[in-house]
Amino acid sequence: MSENTIDSLDTTLNAQISEPLKFAYWVPNVSGGLVTSTIEQRTDWGYDYNVRLARTAENNGFDYALSQIRYMASYGADHQHEATAFSLALGLATERLKVIAAVHPGLWEPAVLAKWVATADHLTGGRIAVNVVSGWLKAEFTALGQPWLEHDERYRRANEFIRVLREIWTAGESGAEFAGDFYRVHGYDLKPKPVEVPGRPHPEIFQGGNSTAARRNGGTVSDWYFSNGKDYDGFTEQVEEVLGHAKTAERPAPVRFGLNAFLIARDDESEARETLREIIAKANRPAVEGFRDAVQQAGNATGDKRGMWADSSFEDLVQYNDGFRSQLIGTPEQIADRAIEYKRRGANLLLLGFLHFQEEVEYFGAKVLPIIREKEAELASREPQPTSV
Repeated sequence: MSENTIDSLDTTLNAQISEPLKFAYWVPNVSGGLVTSTIEQRTDWGYDYNVRLARTAENNGFDYALSQIRYMASYGADHQHEATAFSLALGLATERLKVIAAVHPGLWEPAVLAKWVATADHLTGGRIAVNVVSGWLKAEFTALGQPWLEHDERYRRANEFIRVLREIWTAGESGAEFAGDFYRVHGYDLKPKPVEVPGRPHPEIFQGGNSTAARRNGGTVSDWYFSNGKDYDGFTEQVEEVLGHAKTAERPAPVRFGLNAFLIARDDESEARETLREIIAKANRPAVEGFRDAVQQAGNATGDKRGMWADSSFEDLVQYNDGFRSQLIGTPEQIADRAIEYKRRGANLLLLGFLHFQEEVEYFGAKVLPIIREKEAELASREPQPTSV
């Protein structure tokens, strides 16, 4: 498929094409910023900064905030706040923003998390979600005395973890029942249940990954499938495979897709490109190389070598979720064109990172988002009825 224009697909892959594109941002609850580089990053991992940022984000078109999960220092991230506590704090400090807490199966019991989410959901008025992360950093698990499972076993465990959450949140008066290889629940009656939100059967469950096992989970049990940064064809290939799994699954709602991107929006394209060049030129090489060694071993642990970061270059990994590969870099008009093309290819949400969070979130709301909304209206007039896939 061509990467040049929004006419490159004859039909859209997005079954929710009439819905506005949603936006999330990476919460900088981990030190070091979103790029592993010595370039200046006007951001901060502390609470006060993040409260200001969350309020700025919800007033500039952002729907979600995703708190990262790290349990120990790694590759430039020397300090980190725990994701569930931080997400709840940001939820309590805002009015509309939905907060997504990243969690690791194996370090959380799903029934305990289900109870925590139900309480947090009531405290925030139905604005809590979770991102189930199967785990890639072996040292985190072994340092905490937890077993490190083989790649596909981690995703089997995550599959059960998600199913247990959903069972507990939606079970009737007789209580939740689940008997699997990793988790068992018998007659657990959670009270109170999460908040009843129109159109939401339970708190949203996000899940990422790139491997065959991750795509299978995305299609069969997750509400949202997060993709690392990808070009058009790479993203389309993932969407098509996940939708293939979804066709044969008993799902409460259609799967939706989020795409990671590092956004560099400037009035002039050459300025945006120069910023990217400087980020990479000033990369913290030992930290990036250490990260590359760790994650590419994880990616290559899959039988078909399709795991996360398996084909990422050094330059890609300077942004540790391949955010440069989505190429949301340039003028507001150029970025809006790419955002709309990703929407047509299945994206329901763009998960964004920034170099200077506060001012760039404001710039996005003032300069980029209005153009995206204009182009969405144009797209709707051209393709009012989505093609079912």
